[in-house]
Amino acid sequence: MIDQLPVGLSIAGALLLIALGLTFTFGQMGVINMAHGEFIMAGAYTAYLLQDLADDKAVFLALPVAFGVAGAMGLILERLAIRRFYGRPLDTLLLTWGVSLVLQQLARDLFGAPNVNVTAPGLLEGRLALGGMTIPYTRLFIMVLAVACVAAIWLYMNRSRQGRRMRAVMQNRELAACSGVVTERVDQLTFFIGSGLAGVAGVALTLIGPIGPSLGTNYIVDAFLVVVAGGLGRLRGAVLAALALGLLNSFVEFWTDASSAKVVVFVAIVAFLQVRPQGMFVLRSRALT
Repeated sequence: MIDQLPVGLSIAGALLLIALGLTFTFGQMGVINMAHGEFIMAGAYTAYLLQDLADDKAVFLALPVAFGVAGAMGLILERLAIRRFYGRPLDTLLLTWGVSLVLQQLARDLFGAPNVNVTAPGLLEGRLALGGMTIPYTRLFIMVLAVACVAAIWLYMNRSRQGRRMRAVMQNRELAACSGVVTERVDQLTFFIGSGLAGVAGVALTLIGPIGPSLGTNYIVDAFLVVVAGGLGRLRGAVLAALALGLLNSFVEFWTDASSAKVVVFVAIVAFLQVRPQGMFVLRSRALT
């Protein structure tokens, strides 16, 4: 039971890394991007390709490279297609679902259908004994990476000029445009950052197990649940929801099996949304009554 705690925290860290990108694209822009899972896959395969250059250091080298690769893919998708469907979430769902199928088939053509492994760095071999439990260094690295990404996003959103512009567009797009904010550029940057974070999550997932063309589909639904349960566009809500879902999934799976754990998690989310349909945290705004 004690050893399930770091397992749950590492699952929470992976979910949080995935959900951070969705917090931008779905929570702030209202775009249901089903291709987000394929950006995760792109980040994972980036680490796989870099093994020939960096051997067991590929994971460290792949973090910034995967951010750029997945971010560029997201930017291209936003420029070529999604920009024409803003304000139409169901249309973006169908569009990006089709794109995700195309990207999965492209990955099968390039890398093959079987799963492949990425060698973990030598620095992450072994376990840390702490308080009666053992934590693999790979899972500890995922936790630290998730905390670092949350801190970086918080600083960006609250301390940078571009981050404040992004928040302004999220809260009131029309008023932000009237104030001189170029909302189109903000949308491009938002989609780039959100997609890039998916690439970083993909690199982290290579430390958990093998990767394949359908890697993203195994996590995308849970990541959407994290965003919805935490509150659309709310960073602290995503953090708390990821922790809750990761720990719940870990402990329930310990007592039952993976399928039963998924069912329990879904039931818990449905029950929670019955009580708080807008999630843990809601963006406060003034409205005419």
